[in-house]
Amino acid sequence: MRRLLLLLLGLLLLHEGRCFEFVIDGEWEDELVSLRIISMKISAIRGDDITVKSYKVESRITSRFAHTTVRSSVVNSGSKAQSIGFNVQIPKTAFISNFTMNVNGITFVGSVKEKTVARNLYAQARARGKAAGIVRYQKTFKTEVHVPPGSNIEFELHYQEMMHRRLGFYEHSLFLQPGRLVPQFQVSNRTEHLGENFANLIKVTQTKEKAHIAFKPNLQQQRKCDNCTDSAIDGAFTVRYDVNRESNAGELQVSDGHFVQFFAPTNLSPLPKNIVFVIDVSGSMWGVKMKQTVEAMKAILDDLTIDDQFSIIDFNHNVRCWNEELVHGSSIQVADAKKYVQNIKPNGGTNINEALMRAVQMLVKASNQGLIDPRSVSMIILVSDGDPTVGEIKLSAIQKNVKRVMREEYSLFSLGIGFDVDYDFLERIAMENRGMAQRIYANHDAAEQLRTFYSQVSSPLLRRITVQFPEDTVSDVTQNSFDKYFSGSEIVVAGKVLPSDSNTLTSFTTASAARLDITLETEADTLVLDQELAKQQHSFTGFAKQLWAYITVKQLISERSLAPTAVKKRKITQRIMALAVEHQFVTPLTAMLVESEDATERLLADFPKDPKHGCCSVRVVYEPPPWVQMPTPAPPSEAAKVDNDPHFIVHLPISDTYVCFNIDSKPGHILNLVSDPGTGLLVNGQLVGSKQMKKNKLNTYFGTILVYYQPDGVSVTIGTDSITMTDGRNNNSFTWGATAEIRQDGVRISIVKNSHVSIVINNNIQMMVLLHRVWKKNPISVDFLGIYIPNDNQYSPLVHGLIGQFHREPELNVFNFHEGVDPLKREATMDVKGNRLQVTRGWQKDYRLDKKHGSNVYCWFIHNSGKGFIDGHYTDYIVPNLNSFLQTH
Repeated sequence: MRRLLLLLLGLLLLHEGRCFEFVIDGEWEDELVSLRIISMKISAIRGDDITVKSYKVESRITSRFAHTTVRSSVVNSGSKAQSIGFNVQIPKTAFISNFTMNVNGITFVGSVKEKTVARNLYAQARARGKAAGIVRYQKTFKTEVHVPPGSNIEFELHYQEMMHRRLGFYEHSLFLQPGRLVPQFQVSNRTEHLGENFANLIKVTQTKEKAHIAFKPNLQQQRKCDNCTDSAIDGAFTVRYDVNRESNAGELQVSDGHFVQFFAPTNLSPLPKNIVFVIDVSGSMWGVKMKQTVEAMKAILDDLTIDDQFSIIDFNHNVRCWNEELVHGSSIQVADAKKYVQNIKPNGGTNINEALMRAVQMLVKASNQGLIDPRSVSMIILVSDGDPTVGEIKLSAIQKNVKRVMREEYSLFSLGIGFDVDYDFLERIAMENRGMAQRIYANHDAAEQLRTFYSQVSSPLLRRITVQFPEDTVSDVTQNSFDKYFSGSEIVVAGKVLPSDSNTLTSFTTASAARLDITLETEADTLVLDQELAKQQHSFTGFAKQLWAYITVKQLISERSLAPTAVKKRKITQRIMALAVEHQFVTPLTAMLVESEDATERLLADFPKDPKHGCCSVRVVYEPPPWVQMPTPAPPSEAAKVDNDPHFIVHLPISDTYVCFNIDSKPGHILNLVSDPGTGLLVNGQLVGSKQMKKNKLNTYFGTILVYYQPDGVSVTIGTDSITMTDGRNNNSFTWGATAEIRQDGVRISIVKNSHVSIVINNNIQMMVLLHRVWKKNPISVDFLGIYIPNDNQYSPLVHGLIGQFHREPELNVFNFHEGVDPLKREATMDVKGNRLQVTRGWQKDYRLDKKHGSNVYCWFIHNSGKGFIDGHYTDYIVPNLNSFLQTH
């Protein structure tokens, strides 16, 4: 199980509570629960003579999908009948999935139905005078029940939500305002954050898989003052954390006939950005809004690098450009832009249409002139606080205009400041143009909100990401192609697993990084996860199926809002209703009918108009790009090999002879294997030592191999923990935990999970590096690498090195065969390079096809670290740094 990362202590503004408890549970196989905000507000239970016996909240979060249950038990302790309300603020992106209520022994149970069906049944109940109350869902879930004195009421609400990763964290906040003392106030959750206040009352128990956080003040500790009867609980309890990820390939999980893949790579170099900032400077921006925007823009401009290009457009009734063309983010240009922003004076109307047209034209012009790197990310960031009042003011026309001129490689991000702006419009134009929108609340921290939003899009790592599966293995896949991936976020793809004889599901993720093309392979056992979840007390065993349905419904709702025809919209509507009813989600098209067990009394839970997210659902077939060839172990072809305690095996093809020698160097020494100034190829290896001596000898192994190709400036550093590829400007790191294919210029790297790395340079030079893992508690051995270099590599005449020198095969003669000290090892005399050497016939290992036992390779062994067989002395091949070429011999 993967270790939970407890990253930040959340702010706790609670001054009261009977029993406040969080439980953090781990997920299956190297991943832990992942939470986003659960923005829940527990409002006061209404009524003057009300006794709240208990209020309990429990969330079970498995693989980023949260199932939250809110329970409350209330008594009408007054002398007359009165209304009792149960109010819970639901997260904007959550779906209510169930509600039950027990009133004096009569149980009301909820079921989700198509909205028209639910409303008709509810109307029939009301016409018969049987309705006990009404349940509404706007921003807050509300139910209100009129009951006689002494009545006992129990409420239970369920809702479900997928958690989203932003800026490298999942965040979970509970907003608690019960308004009165609660004898049993308890919150249980799989999350991971503690508060600052009441620290002495918080107890934490944590293991690698889970943590338990308990906050249980007694009634006296809940009071505002010693003699107060009011609750002092009023604030937010926030959890913020991330999870460990062993691989950049993502995590593929299969449960209950469904799969979910999470993709959040790190250690990649950011892509360059081309940004046009479009800022509303109309009269309504005067004062705090403009001041906060200027403050945010200064910080954002400071974040630009010399590789980024940018410009600024400000608009009211007119449109002005700080610079008519994109410029690089140099310190001089940034300083001038900050001065320009500082001097903006808001006034006039709002001409959004022309401002956006000008921004797109600026990007198109730069692209047509070849000034935009094809691997860069181009975006427009619009900041506005109002509806258009000048020029084109029809929102649908502006939406069409923007979509018509925007190219596929551009994205539009919309920030709506305050409540005057038509946020739905800003969201639509952003979604239609590969971006997203966010509302900025115009208060003292608006600048921080703007900076936080920019941080989410300021570091693009990948473009054109596609998650694919072999044909006939999956169906009903959610959105699987994504325009961009930003650092700190996460891509989630879900679908159904088709019946198969295989117990393994495989996915392939392709993407473009800075100068790299990447293919990552991930696989998952289709049976093991369900077995493990059954053992987890707090796990949500149906998470994959519900998460797939949740994502699909969200994407269909978004697709429906953008449907071009009534027929298309109607078909999408039918799909949403069918899925929502099947999975019991209260959506904009469904409602919850809450009725008594005998169906004589009914209530109705409804849903407000939902924001639109995502895209359509598709079925995909894996068709790898033509350059992708997922690596397989090479056959035992003739090659020079260095494996184990660095034993060199050199095959001389003309004489068809294998010659072996060992290098008795020291840990930390760097040996040159191939140095070819003619082709610009360098291969060096650094030695590591075993943990202790064996038979008075400290074995050494290769712990790091560096391959450098000078013409492209690309180097690949292979260690026992990771593989890093750099070109001097970009630095990208990959783990051994996933199969991957990476290509940059003429260099292609193929990683086979926990096995080997193949490197091909310009299709005429190749090599393979094997990973040898040892038992972690092995008292002597360490993890190490072996390298295999084929004889047919095309070097220049200048090639040298411990292996490279044998590209020019030396003449040798072996004679005088006789028995040696060891009867199993014959001895002989070898004439080579003018030297006469005593050699021993023995065997070494080739581990390419069998890493555990190896294949025997019989060779003539040269003693004394290859003396007489290699040019010069072995110490001549020790270089000062991993990237040092061998000095000319």
